[in-house]
Amino acid sequence: MDDSRPIFVQIAEQIENDIIDGAVAEDAAIPSINELAAFHRINPATALKGVNRLVEQGIVAKRRGVGMFVVPGARARLIERRRDEFAADYLRPLITEAAKLGIGIDELAGMLREERILS
Repeated sequence: MDDSRPIFVQIAEQIENDIIDGAVAEDAAIPSINELAAFHRINPATALKGVNRLVEQGIVAKRRGVGMFVVPGARARLIERRRDEFAADYLRPLITEAAKLGIGIDELAGMLREERILS
């Protein structure tokens, strides 16, 4: 954890990434609060806050006496949300700036293809 964002947010995003990448499948258990706290060397309350964030979003659910599990459909919901955030955070500002510079959509698409080839 080395980000400027709160650790509990980073914990939640790490679990989200594991779900999106398929490292944690739907209906599978996520690490326990104590495991997360020990691994990241953080207070268990901070780990709990990150997991509770996912519970509030309907990504994981508690099974009493067993642990926290990824709910069915969580991966698709996460991908949809992340796509929406990507459009808002990156695409819209990119298109706005391109328009200011007189760069049309076709030229912009060509620039993106060229960048992808070069990187």
